[in-house]
Amino acid sequence: MSRRLTHIIGFDDAPFDQHHRGNVLVVGAVYAGLRLDAVLSSKVRRDGVNSTKVLTDLVRHSRFRSQTHAVLLQGIALAGFNVVDLDALHAALGIPVILVTRRRPNLEAIRRALLSHVPGGKRKWQLIERAGPMEPVAGVYVQRRGSSRAETENLLRRFAVHSMIPEPLRTAHIIAGGVVQGESSHRV
Repeated sequence: MSRRLTHIIGFDDAPFDQHHRGNVLVVGAVYAGLRLDAVLSSKVRRDGVNSTKVLTDLVRHSRFRSQTHAVLLQGIALAGFNVVDLDALHAALGIPVILVTRRRPNLEAIRRALLSHVPGGKRKWQLIERAGPMEPVAGVYVQRRGSSRAETENLLRRFAVHSMIPEPLRTAHIIAGGVVQGESSHRV
């Protein structure tokens, strides 16, 4: 029997200029069922190495920590190539962590970019490889830790209200874009 994962935090990063080299806003949309309860925010370094720690601290120090059943991420990297260590995030939080993308990423292009253009690219590529292949679930692609395929599919279908992307991720994306650009402008 699978658990019913109802209290979710979805994280996404804000848009940034391709030449920007500083910190990038990350927004977390805290959901209780289909109700937005709160917004969390912090910053991670563009192409840095602090995304796992920042997300861990945001959730751990949130007043919503004890009720949170799962964390959703819009892909494995924030702020360019600040790659999240999926295993470390799951271990630190002790709850399911599910990465969601609309399409299967071009891993060869990502590998080439990391190894030729990004500081620490070899380590970041190892984190991506360790996360394992993305699997199709409920119309999107996922990587998951701490959640069965059935639980993941149930969560995605329940929270996919206006698109295939779950509401916590869609909301985090909209808020992050609106805060940084004054108006959200891109499809999730």
